[in-house]
Amino acid sequence: MTTPATTTEIQLPIEGMTCGSCVNRIERFLRATDGVEEANVNLATEMATIRYLPDVADKDRLVAAVEAAGYDVRPADAAGEDVVAVDAAGWSLVEEAARDDARREVEAARLLRQAVTSIVVAVVIMVVMFVPQTRIPMETLNWIALVPATVIQFVAGGRFYRAAWRALRHRTANMDTLIAVGTSAAWLYSVGVTLFPDAIHEAGLHPETYFDASTIILGLVLLGRWLEGRAKAGTAGAIRRLIGLQPVFARIVTDQGETDTPLVLVAVGDRVRVRPGDKVPVDGIVLEGASSIDASMLTGEPVPVEVAPGMEVVGGTINRTGSFVMRATRVGHDTALARIVDAVRRAQGSKAPIQRLADRIAEAFVPLVLIVASATFLIWFVAGPEPRFTLALSAFISVVVIACPCAMGLATPAAVMVGTGRGAEAGILIRGGEALERAEAVDTVVFDKTGTLTLGRPSVVDVVPVVGFEATSLIDLVASLERASEHPLGAAIVEYANARELGFRTVDAFEAVVGGGVRGRVEDSAAPRRGAVGTARWLADGGVDVAPILAELDAAAGGGRTVVVVAIDGRAAGVIAIADPVRAEASAAIRELADAGIETWLVTGDGRGAANAIGAQVGIPAHRVVAEVRPEGKADIIERLQRRGRTVAMVGDGINDAPALARADVGIAIGTGTDVAIEAAPITLLGADPRGVPAAIGLSRATMTTVRQNLFWAFAYNIVLIPIAMGVLVPTFGISLSPALAAAAMAFSSVTVVANALRLRTYDARAEAAHRVSRRTAHRVREAAFLGAVALAALGVAGGVMAADRWIERGATHIAVVARDARFVPADVRLEAGQTVVLSFTNEDAVFHDWDVEGLANVDAGARPGQTQRIRFRIDDVGSYRIVCTVPGHAEAGMAGTLVVDPAD
Repeated sequence: MTTPATTTEIQLPIEGMTCGSCVNRIERFLRATDGVEEANVNLATEMATIRYLPDVADKDRLVAAVEAAGYDVRPADAAGEDVVAVDAAGWSLVEEAARDDARREVEAARLLRQAVTSIVVAVVIMVVMFVPQTRIPMETLNWIALVPATVIQFVAGGRFYRAAWRALRHRTANMDTLIAVGTSAAWLYSVGVTLFPDAIHEAGLHPETYFDASTIILGLVLLGRWLEGRAKAGTAGAIRRLIGLQPVFARIVTDQGETDTPLVLVAVGDRVRVRPGDKVPVDGIVLEGASSIDASMLTGEPVPVEVAPGMEVVGGTINRTGSFVMRATRVGHDTALARIVDAVRRAQGSKAPIQRLADRIAEAFVPLVLIVASATFLIWFVAGPEPRFTLALSAFISVVVIACPCAMGLATPAAVMVGTGRGAEAGILIRGGEALERAEAVDTVVFDKTGTLTLGRPSVVDVVPVVGFEATSLIDLVASLERASEHPLGAAIVEYANARELGFRTVDAFEAVVGGGVRGRVEDSAAPRRGAVGTARWLADGGVDVAPILAELDAAAGGGRTVVVVAIDGRAAGVIAIADPVRAEASAAIRELADAGIETWLVTGDGRGAANAIGAQVGIPAHRVVAEVRPEGKADIIERLQRRGRTVAMVGDGINDAPALARADVGIAIGTGTDVAIEAAPITLLGADPRGVPAAIGLSRATMTTVRQNLFWAFAYNIVLIPIAMGVLVPTFGISLSPALAAAAMAFSSVTVVANALRLRTYDARAEAAHRVSRRTAHRVREAAFLGAVALAALGVAGGVMAADRWIERGATHIAVVARDARFVPADVRLEAGQTVVLSFTNEDAVFHDWDVEGLANVDAGARPGQTQRIRFRIDDVGSYRIVCTVPGHAEAGMAGTLVVDPAD
C-alpha cells in the first residue's frame, strides 16, 4: 500500500509583472513544471502561491520556471520571509512588515521621482513647441527638446525596455511591450524629424515632433503605477493592522527579576509578565494572577474575556485590568496571530474562478492590440487624409498606449485583497477568492446547534432516575464514563459530578460512538457494571428497552433541553437533562438571513423536542428542523438540499461537523482563533456570534459585486476606447484621441479599478453591524454609481480638452491658399497682429510646393501634389512680409506673394 505524497506550499515574490497577461504566462510555466499541483499568481500582491510535491520539485525549479516565463523572483535578502524559512523563534511580524515597507517605499520614491521629472519635461516641451512664436525656428526647438526627451526615454523608460526585451526573448508580449513600442515610435519619428528636417519638409510634413508625447506617456504611465502602488498598499492595510497587534517587546520573568526583551528572543517555556494595558506578546497559559482580556481586534467580540490561572491567552489581545504571569506555549510563526496573518495573506494571494477568464483574455490581448495598431496605421496611411503619415503614426501610438490589460489583471485580486482584509479585521477569516465566490451564491444555511446557535456551555439541570436507581449513584457511574469522553455534554456531566465529588471510579473497555454515546465497564463494590449513556435511539439500537422511561424523557426535554439516557447492565436507568442556553444574537442572525432571502435549517443530533424548541426560539420553522441526526447524516441532508438546486453553507464547530462542512458548498467554522478550524474551513468566524454568518455572506456579495464592476469596467474601457483611438469617430464627428490623452486614460483605468476595490474598506463586517446582504436591483444600481460617476468625470475631462481645442480653432482666422499653375491663390494675405491663424495650404500642381514667410520662423507649410497641410501660427509684429516657395526656381518663376500684418483694432 502506497502512502499519498504530501504537498508543500510556498510563496514567491515576483518582479516584473504589469498586467493579466503576465499572470497567466507565469501560471502556465509553473503548472507545466513536474511536481507542481497548483499555482496561483496575484498581480495585486505580486506573489505566486505554489503547491508542489517536494520529492519531485524544489524551490530552485520553481524559480527557474518563473525565470523561463520571462520574470524574476525577488532575492531572498530583499524578500525576507517570503522565500526563506525562518525559525519560529527569532522572527517578528513587525520586522518582516518593516522590511517589506522599506522596499516598497524605495521603489515608490523612484517611481514618483521619474514620473514627476518626465511630466515636467513634457510640459516644458509642450509649452515651448505649442506657444505660437515666430522668432526661434522649429528645427532649433527640436534640437533643444531632443536631449531631455532622450534622457527620459531611456532612463525613466528603461524599465519598459528591459521588461519588453525579456518578454521578446521568451517570444511573448505584455503591457510593457505596448508602452515601449508606442513611446519608441513617437521618439524615433521625432529624432528623424530633428536630424533630417529637409527630407521631412519635402515630404510635405510639418517639422513637428512627438517628444512631448513620448515623455508625457512615460510620465503618466509611471504616475499611474505609483498611484496604483499606493492603492495596492491600501488594500493590504488589513494585514498591517493585524501585524500592529503584535508588540515589539515582552517582559520576561526570571529568577533575577523582570526585563523587557525583544519579541524575537522569546522562546517556548519563558515566563512573561503582562501588565494592565499591555498587549499579550505570544500565546500561552496563565500561571499567576487574573485579568480581563480584550480580544475584539482579533475576534470581533466586543465583550472582554475573564482569564485566570490555567486558561489560555492569545498573542495580540490587550490586557485591560489586572497583571498576570503567563508561560509562552507558541511563539513566532506558531502563534494564533501569525497563523491568522498567514491565512489572510494566502487568501489575498488566491484567485476567484471568475478571474481566470480575464487572465486568459489578457494573455492574447497584447499581441492582438499590436496587430490592431499596425492595421490602424496601414489604413490611415493608405486611405487617410493628409498628412497621412502623421495621422497614421498618431493613431498607432494612441492604440498601443490606450490598451490596458493591467485593469483586467487587477479587477479581481484588488477586490479580493480588500474584502478578505476587511473580513479579517472583523474576525472573519476567508480562505480566498474561491470561497468568496461560492459564499456569494449561498441561498441556504444549515446550522448545527451546540456552540453555534447555543452558547456551547451546557450544564446539567435535572437527573431523573427510574425506580430502582438513585440520582447520586447514577451520576457517579455516568461521570466516571464521561471522564474519558471529549464531548461537551460529557464535560457538563463531569463538571456537575465534580461539584459533588463524584465520578472517580475505574473504567475499562471504554468505547465512544460518534453521534451515539459512550459505554464501558465501571468498577463497583460488588462487581463491575456495564454502563452506557447516549441518545435513546442509539441505546434502543443496542438492545436497551427505553419504553419505561419515555414519559421521563418527554418531561425532561421541555424548553429546548438536551436529554441523554442512561443504561446500566442493559436496562434503562434514568435520564439526565442538559441545558445549553440559546445565544442572544441567534434570532437576529436568522432574521437577517431570512430578510436576505436565505433559507435557514437546524440539523442536530439532539432529540426532536429539544431541537424544535431551539428552532422556535431562534425563528427556524419546524419543517426545517431535523433532529437525531448523526454526523454523517448531516452531510446526507446537505447533499439532498444540493440536489434540489440549493447552494448550501454549513455552520458548525469545524471538528464534529467535519463531514458536513466538507460536503457543503461553503463550510463556515465557528472557532476562537486558536482552533484547527482556522486551517480547515473555507470561512472561519473567530468570534462566536452567529451574526457573523450574514456578515460573511454580505461581505462576499459586496466583494463579488465589486469584482464584476471592475471586470465590466476593464472590458468596457478597452472595447470603447480602442476603436476611438483607431479613429472610427473621425469621419462622422471629427473626434480622435491624442497619444497624451490615451496615456492619461490608460493610467486612469488601472487606478479606477483599484480605487473601486478600496471602497470595500467602508463595508462594516462586524457581527453587530447591519449588513448589506440584499441583491435587489436598486442596491446594485447604487453600487455601480461610483463607476458611473468616474466614467462621466473622465468624459467631462476629455470633452473639456477637445472642446478647448475646438474653441481655439473656432476663434482663429482661417485662411486657405492653393498652389495652382505655379502660383499662390491668393498671392497676397492680410491679417491683424496677435491673431491666431489657421492656414490650409493645398497643392494642386504635379510637383512639391511650399508656402514660406521670409523673416519669420515657423510660418511655413509644404505639400506634395494633391496634399493639404494645415498649420497654426500667430504674428505679433506689424509689417509686410514676402511669401515665397523655397523650391529652387519657383519664386523666380512667379510663385511669390505678400503677407501684410496690420495693427490690431
